Amino acid sequence: MDETTAFRQRDRRPEALGSLSALPDETICVLLEYLDPRDIAHLACVSSVMYILCNEEPLWMSLCLRRAKGPLDYKGSWKNTTLHLEGVTQDKDRKPLHFDGFNSLYLYKRFYRCNASLEGFSFDDGNVERRRDISLDEFSKEYDAKKPVLLSGLADSWPASSTWTIDQLSEKYGEVPFRISQRSPNKISMKFKDYISYMKTQRDEDPLYVFDDRFGEAAPELLKDYSVPYLFQEDWFEILDKENRPPYRWLIVGPERSGASWHVDPALTSAWNTLLCGRKRWALYPPGKVPLGVTVHVNEDDGDVSIDTPSSLQWWLDYYPLLADEDKPIECTLLPGETIYVPSGWWHCILNLEPTVAVTQNFVNKENFGFVCLDMAPGYQHKGVCRAGLLALDDGNSEEMEEETHDEDDSTLSYSDLTRKEKRVRMNGGGETENHEEDANGVSKRYNMWKNGFSYDIDFLSKFLDKERDHYNFPWSIGNSVGQREMRGWLSKLWVLKPEMRNLIWKGACIALNAEKWLRCLEEVCTFHNLPSVTEDEKLPVGTGSNPVYLFSDYAVKLFVEGGLEQSMYGLGTELEFYDILGRANSPMKSHIPDVLESGILHLENESYKVIPWDGKRIPDIFTSSNLDFDASMLNSEFPFGIWNKTLLQHRNKGKPGPDSFSSLSSHVWPYIITQRCKGKIFAQLRDDLTWSDAQNLATFLGQQLRNLHLLPYPPVTRPELLNANDVYEELKIPPEWKVFVDDLCQKKKDVTNRLENWGNPIPRALMNKIDEYIPDEFFVDLLHVFKDIDVGDETKPCTWIHSDVMDDNIHMEPYADDDSVDGQHNSWCPGHILDFSDLSIGDPIYDLIPIYLDVFRGDTDLFKKLIESYGLPLIRSKSAAVDRTRKKVLSPSYRTMCYCLLHEDNVLGAMFSIWDELRTAESWEQVELTVWSLLNSY
Repeated sequence: MDETTAFRQRDRRPEALGSLSALPDETICVLLEYLDPRDIAHLACVSSVMYILCNEEPLWMSLCLRRAKGPLDYKGSWKNTTLHLEGVTQDKDRKPLHFDGFNSLYLYKRFYRCNASLEGFSFDDGNVERRRDISLDEFSKEYDAKKPVLLSGLADSWPASSTWTIDQLSEKYGEVPFRISQRSPNKISMKFKDYISYMKTQRDEDPLYVFDDRFGEAAPELLKDYSVPYLFQEDWFEILDKENRPPYRWLIVGPERSGASWHVDPALTSAWNTLLCGRKRWALYPPGKVPLGVTVHVNEDDGDVSIDTPSSLQWWLDYYPLLADEDKPIECTLLPGETIYVPSGWWHCILNLEPTVAVTQNFVNKENFGFVCLDMAPGYQHKGVCRAGLLALDDGNSEEMEEETHDEDDSTLSYSDLTRKEKRVRMNGGGETENHEEDANGVSKRYNMWKNGFSYDIDFLSKFLDKERDHYNFPWSIGNSVGQREMRGWLSKLWVLKPEMRNLIWKGACIALNAEKWLRCLEEVCTFHNLPSVTEDEKLPVGTGSNPVYLFSDYAVKLFVEGGLEQSMYGLGTELEFYDILGRANSPMKSHIPDVLESGILHLENESYKVIPWDGKRIPDIFTSSNLDFDASMLNSEFPFGIWNKTLLQHRNKGKPGPDSFSSLSSHVWPYIITQRCKGKIFAQLRDDLTWSDAQNLATFLGQQLRNLHLLPYPPVTRPELLNANDVYEELKIPPEWKVFVDDLCQKKKDVTNRLENWGNPIPRALMNKIDEYIPDEFFVDLLHVFKDIDVGDETKPCTWIHSDVMDDNIHMEPYADDDSVDGQHNSWCPGHILDFSDLSIGDPIYDLIPIYLDVFRGDTDLFKKLIESYGLPLIRSKSAAVDRTRKKVLSPSYRTMCYCLLHEDNVLGAMFSIWDELRTAESWEQVELTVWSLLNSY
């Protein structure tokens, strides 16, 4: 018997794993991460090999980080920490079992990475250019948005240069919790003293490290210890409000072996990183060259980009040695006091060679502004090209670009065998790159394709934009640094505050907003209605709304594009029906709504625009001639796209985007409305400048206008589908409008947990688990009883119109007539108009209080009380003592409003948890309810 045979006889693996032995160890370890800790404990009892696999620290680290939220207390090992989170007490006297006869190269390599010391690793100074005493002009011409540079002397005068050591920071900020970076999406923090304890005891391949974008809030004194170097002080994101500005500065503290794996900075911003303590090894690649071992995933629907990458240490150990000299990255070792500049779009990876402390900031300036706008634009192809070069193109475009830029032997990567939803650029050595020849080391011979034909030039990259996917009409990528609303507001502010840069800003707006297309539409509407032409200063859409709005001369023009043509038609149709009722009812609210001058539909046919006037009272010919199917009820409606037909459409879709019946026309038909331009400014522009007296007047005004809105009659329900009631509604004799409202809430309840989790709010897990308890299914039937006013017989309180979107950009303020101003700067403002009624619905009037309290008043209870006092209508439907205890709970305005917040289609809880920090430690929804809404119970 030879030694090989003897070894195989001693090998425990086949017998211990059974059928699972066909899988590689790496795959088994990945599968184990999908189990919960108790299942892992049970599985460890199955066999000796499974015992070994189930007791691996990297497995328990993954399990722990997937469960942990908020403050983390490391208990010396990841298994102990996980069991502590699970409330399990471990037997400290139990000794771990040891088995021979099992060998795993995968586990051994991982064990080596977890325990490797970098002291013996040799790194040279690298090949990144080093400069000292460089002028701003030199930096702009040679490096800005062009190539990296290592800069000396920028931090010489900082207090941080001498005080940001591990020991000094621990002594001063030991009790301060800082955010921790790791691969789980959960937000985790640790007290700094606990983190330092973890640093000294951990043996992780990819250790946790402090990567805190809110360190300035956690420890404001740290901001005094450094200043932005003179080369990087231009940052166009500075004009955004604090709550709207994306994360841009980070405190970074990490042990040996920690670091940032391969990535491109968000939104293609540029960055500077200054090291105060320790040594960091940097590797960088130019835009478009995907590092070996990295996979780029680009979602075709919204353009979101995700990266699969080995840890920083693993890349240097396993992939770096495979690279030919010409394929190696640009490298350098950053020393204390040095600053590295990383241009827009550059791939970079960092490995901490010893414990380090650093500070970094991302920024937008005139050099990278276009790239940032490009990365925000909807679609997928351009985002893939920015990060992966021409490898990101699909077959058709690959062939076209191949003819232009490649030799016959240098064809681009084929994607024909990938799914439609996801384009992937895979540069994993060892046989995983499709259709590529490989050398003896498993490295693709086509690795240098990025050099041929790819240009990180904004004009070149803009060619890959999908021009039909504009900001106003397509899904927004969850990976974007700012939301759609914030992006539009940012461009509007830049347009006003940087008039000298308008050519550049316009170019960025055309990339991000398709601004040129909407300007052409506006010009056609103006020509048809004999309106004055817009000036150069007026050609950019204003505000943050979801539809392009233009202000010029005495006019305001809104093009309806949000959600596609069908949603746009119902938005304008409902608004026109509301205006008609408002006029007939002679409501006092009429004087606080902008006058409607014209409305219609713009149609592009054979590159020629046509304008069709439309007042909402018929189905336009363009739709009837396009073979679209309209039922008899809709054809006979006074307002065929009015509130109840809109409600029916939403009812059919059950809160989910349904198919657009007008999809064949969506790309070239746009409804529009022209109103009288209001004098003054929107509240969002004046929020910080209002006096307390003006703010109180605004609260009174909003209460009065809500009263007028909620007293306004609405059209009767005529749709048969909405009139059909089930037995519960028949028994209670509930009107169909309440049926529709409550049914909509029922539907939103079904996926409430997923919706809240997808928004990424800092809601404690204990609260998430109590949603069903807080809003039981019986709530909806009890809610129907609330609308029965049993004090006056069997009468049901009527529904009301709900604006649903009274926010800071839908309130218009005017200067007082007797206000003395200097150079147009007014000292006092009064509320004049409420704008935008296209999101009207019908239901419980309390719903309208939510956006006002959270967005307009930002949780100011004094202003909210003022509003309710001027509102003057009852918030409780019945005060009878005859109702049982359960019904009394639903009668509570605070409870009902809190339920509406949980079921809201917008991220209302995100606003609540950002305004009231104490909610982050709340143990019940009742506690949240009373913290935010208790004052409603007094009125």
